[in-house]
Amino acid sequence: MIYLSQGGYLAIGVSLIAIFAIIFVVSFVLYKKTPVPKGCEDLLANKAKCEGCSKADCPYEKSITKEK
Repeated sequence: MIYLSQGGYLAIGVSLIAIFAIIFVVSFVLYKKTPVPKGCEDLLANKAKCEGCSKADCPYEKSITKEK
């Protein structure tokens, strides 16, 4: 077993956090750049589709109320 000093463990911890942050940012940017699939361009939320949903903080429900 390899024993590290306290600074070594700190460096490993900071490196892991930095790596996870970089992975998160890169995947988020790639997600935002992904085009909408064919056939889904004109999908809009409407009351008929959202009646059964009880989610209070739904972004689609907020867009429906803005359209009124």
